[in-house]
Amino acid sequence: MNAIDLNSDSGVPVARRAVAAVHPTHTFRLLLRREFWEHKGGFLWAPVITGGIAALLAVLVVIAGSLLGSKARNEFDFDGDIAEFSRGIGMLGDGMLLVGIGLTGLVLAFVVFFYALGSLYDDRRDRSILFWKSMPISDTQVVLSKAAWALLLAPAISIAIGIALGMVFWVIGFFTINVNGVPGGMALLTHSHPLRIIGEAIVSLPLQMLWSLPAVGWLMMCSAWSKRVPFLWAALVPILACTIVSMLDIFPGVEIPHGKIWYTVVYRGLLSVVPGTWVPGNVGDIGDINGPAELSRLVNVDAGLSALGSADLWIGAVLGAAMIFTAIRLRRWRDEG
Repeated sequence: MNAIDLNSDSGVPVARRAVAAVHPTHTFRLLLRREFWEHKGGFLWAPVITGGIAALLAVLVVIAGSLLGSKARNEFDFDGDIAEFSRGIGMLGDGMLLVGIGLTGLVLAFVVFFYALGSLYDDRRDRSILFWKSMPISDTQVVLSKAAWALLLAPAISIAIGIALGMVFWVIGFFTINVNGVPGGMALLTHSHPLRIIGEAIVSLPLQMLWSLPAVGWLMMCSAWSKRVPFLWAALVPILACTIVSMLDIFPGVEIPHGKIWYTVVYRGLLSVVPGTWVPGNVGDIGDINGPAELSRLVNVDAGLSALGSADLWIGAVLGAAMIFTAIRLRRWRDEG
């Protein structure tokens, strides 16, 4: 909408255009883009490069194995149950997909851990917070944009790259089995379940977001509070405290619940950024996994529903949200101080 104003010196009418306020959702999208471009190496290139190296190594191993095993392949005479053998090959295909998703998930754990740890500290260290404070952007928008990347967007990118890497492994395995004349090679297509595993990986994303909330919240709170070396306060101090508390068992009559302390402080408070760490506490001991079939059964919808019904997940999510809220307040207090 245009308005007419008078120039104070000449009295000549001057057209003046009212500037519309920027919508909060547009501002938030810009903050999300800012986080991506500033941390593109961790969010995108780290899993891509890791996956590329893993795929290249897989090809080299396959070529070397095929050349070295040519003599044994000529002497191989299969006389077993072809149906059972085909099921085994199908489970191998599922395992290849899971390995691809799991590999990028491990990269994601390191990226998210150190991203959340430096998310609010780095702005103060390089004084860029002064620039962002001069913009019409609230502390809530800034902190939530960083939390969105740590909890949702970075894991989503990791799953997408992991699925692509798993499919590359799957294709490499298919050609390897068939080129080498392994009986029932087509079972990798007919007896594996790529769509189910991909669907379950996508469905697990909101579950992992809730599960990792306490760790991300704790790391961001320490990042907002710490004046220097946030890693010391966020990781080393809790681990050292757990160690000291556990050592109190040497005194007579003192019984320390070591498992619960380490589980709460270290496993839930720090390591829940690792995708899939909600699995052992809800479907059994991870040490009992003996092959692709057991691994595939762990990462399924039933296991996710079981985790969603646990008090552990929801208590941790509430505490994580409270710590993110505290990080918002600390960001304003640290800057004003």
